[in-house]
Amino acid sequence: MPPSAPRRFANSDPEVVIGNFPWYEMLWRSLRGDFKPLRAPDLGYDHFAAEWSTPVSHRLLSQPSEAPQVTWLGHVTVLLQLAGLNILMDPTLAEFAGPLGKFGARRRVKAPLRPDELPRIDLVLISHNHYDHLCDATIKQLLAAGQTPRFVVPKGLKTWFDKRAIAPVTELEWWESLEVAEGLRVHCTPAQHWSRRTPWDTNRSLWGGYCVEWSTAPGAPWRFLFPGDTGYSRDFVAIRERIGRMDFVALPIGAYLPRDFMKPMHVNPADAVQMLLDLEAPLAMGVHWGTFMLTQEAFDQPPRDLATALAGRQMAPDCVWLMRHGETRTIPLPGPEKPAP
Repeated sequence: MPPSAPRRFANSDPEVVIGNFPWYEMLWRSLRGDFKPLRAPDLGYDHFAAEWSTPVSHRLLSQPSEAPQVTWLGHVTVLLQLAGLNILMDPTLAEFAGPLGKFGARRRVKAPLRPDELPRIDLVLISHNHYDHLCDATIKQLLAAGQTPRFVVPKGLKTWFDKRAIAPVTELEWWESLEVAEGLRVHCTPAQHWSRRTPWDTNRSLWGGYCVEWSTAPGAPWRFLFPGDTGYSRDFVAIRERIGRMDFVALPIGAYLPRDFMKPMHVNPADAVQMLLDLEAPLAMGVHWGTFMLTQEAFDQPPRDLATALAGRQMAPDCVWLMRHGETRTIPLPGPEKPAP
């Protein structure tokens, strides 16, 4: 019998098929300028970078608080520190989001630190194989610095690591979970997106997000959601129903224009606010904005659109943190529930 064709993954809504773009459309969009900002931020890129950057506190990274602590390292790269573990998500610290970290979309805000300046990394979560999420240059430098983390990746992506002799690597499908330490579990969650690393591997590996669930007695588990890249879908209602409400979300708020192309794969700020409501999450941090030249909106547009979206839903403006590149914050844990009167 002939060998079976390689598996192609699909979104939870079978009518949403992404990635089958004809080459001539991509060429036309590129020439039209769909994949770079239409304008510079107010006062220019240098001013934006200075305003939205801060030196990393290596003291905080090496001596984190007992409560969960989060550091934004630009774009979607998040360092979550809790329960004595350091969890790094989609590490992308190169100058370009593209092959070898030397080609592709240019970084306009310098990475807050180099891979060899990171604290001990216990776990790396990779959401999918796009170059602005799976950066070969960053991972190579991380390992060259002597780090020996465990990698968790979506189904079908382990092959990329096997070819580079990188281990240990665990693959998960949507709704599968992994206990990484006592009281700490990682769930792979669905997202509406797609995957491609080369012209020949469209949707041959899965995409998704991760819920980090920390169980401490007494009380309900504390949950952090890193959704990865995603368009808006009913997946987030399903996540809340199957896993539970989220306490904190790394909320994507950028890379959303032009809308006719980006809507299925990237939420805009209004969609992101609806995600928070679906997840019943009281607090989030904005990610996926203000770093790489990827899409049409200016670097300083997502905060403005987010403010409008929050006001439109009568939500507090500070329920989504807009952190500076390199900034570390402690995530407040919920207090004990008060008995009903």
